[in-house]
Amino acid sequence: MRKLFVTVCLLVVATMAMAQQVFDVMQYGAVGDGKTDDAAAIQQAIDQCEAGGGGRVLLRGGHTFMAGPVRLKSNVDLHLEATAVLLANPDEQVYHLSAFGANEGEGMMWLYADDADNISITGKGTIHGNGVAFMGAELEDSYELKPVTTFDPRPHVLTLTGVRHLTVRDITIRDGAYWTLHLVGCDGAVIDGINLLNNLKIRNGDGIDVDHSRNVRISNCHITSGDDCICLKNRRETERYGSCHDIVITNCVMTSRSCAIKIGSENMDSIYNVLFDNCIIRASNRGLGIQNRDEGTVTDVVFSNILLDCRLWSDVWWGKAEPIYVTSYPRANGNHKDANWRFPKGQVEGRCGQVSRIFFNNIVATSENGCFVGGDTPDKVSDIHFYNVRLNLRKMTGYDGGVYDKRPCKGEGFVKGKVYGLYVEQASRLTVKDFFVSHEDVDYGGTCNQELK
Repeated sequence: MRKLFVTVCLLVVATMAMAQQVFDVMQYGAVGDGKTDDAAAIQQAIDQCEAGGGGRVLLRGGHTFMAGPVRLKSNVDLHLEATAVLLANPDEQVYHLSAFGANEGEGMMWLYADDADNISITGKGTIHGNGVAFMGAELEDSYELKPVTTFDPRPHVLTLTGVRHLTVRDITIRDGAYWTLHLVGCDGAVIDGINLLNNLKIRNGDGIDVDHSRNVRISNCHITSGDDCICLKNRRETERYGSCHDIVITNCVMTSRSCAIKIGSENMDSIYNVLFDNCIIRASNRGLGIQNRDEGTVTDVVFSNILLDCRLWSDVWWGKAEPIYVTSYPRANGNHKDANWRFPKGQVEGRCGQVSRIFFNNIVATSENGCFVGGDTPDKVSDIHFYNVRLNLRKMTGYDGGVYDKRPCKGEGFVKGKVYGLYVEQASRLTVKDFFVSHEDVDYGGTCNQELK
């Protein structure tokens, strides 16, 4: 009996030794009253957690922890209990770390990490970006953006740069003022079961941006965003991280005022080996989009088993209710608030790369407009395949139909005409098999605007 007792005690001690260390931010001075800035206390808990070999930084339920910028670090699990809220400080003056390095024209960082390993953000609590606090007047279709020049103080919610082995699971992220969850140069990321609920009137309010990242899995998420819900890209500011590839997105439900699932428009490298499967898109301005506007390439992308409905919104938002959109056009010239970071260094105009080997399988769509395919030359968009696409064209709003949106591009940004099931401006080697179109109350031009070969 004594031997058994000793064995049990040793097992208990071993289990306790293996238990995860917990760093409660309230033990480091956080108040959690929604008024006091708790950033210093949260940062201290994170620093101590990393220094102690890792563990869990805990935000207790029943409290609102208002905070300015906080840096996440290696081997830290930032855990928000149910009813815990981490709220962005509404004071623009506390945000001074650019989300894009030397380019300060596109927002600052709030919660961020740089060159770290094994970071996780978990729990049933809420990360609240306090987005409306950074907006101008509310308009009918959007919020007015405050005027900026080369510095934009709006905070991005999560900017995770050079993170290896990242997990974001179960939490709710809401009301971002700019981009919400931005993965830059990350390798091995799992985003699972989150609710990302942005205000649909906030412009630039992207949901999840996968930028120069690889081995990323996004699944079981509910996303509403004024801008794109899920977007893959290669920004010029972080070109050192290379291509974006080996990405899987499954079982997500999305609503957007722009494009629910988008590749581009920023792409100065290559994007390849991408799979979107088993998703639902509701009331979006564009459904599935490839919007290549830089010299990078997009290849080997599959969209499959997707239900979607699109409707027209105002020209504040890019898109004209195209359920499927595959394009490559050079970006428009000219200065912008980001001081020509859009173009290669020393240049004021760019060129666009090839989009090829793109597959659309088992797509069911209802929309006010048809699909659009085009490039600046016939071979720029090639090997595009449509298999079992069923499109119901239905008039749902008072906006004019028969318009396709090429923005941002050189020259005229819109193609105007009738609504076709598939409008092809310039492309080569298209395969269309089992493409069915029905139409209700639209100025219908036919299944395709040109004979496919």
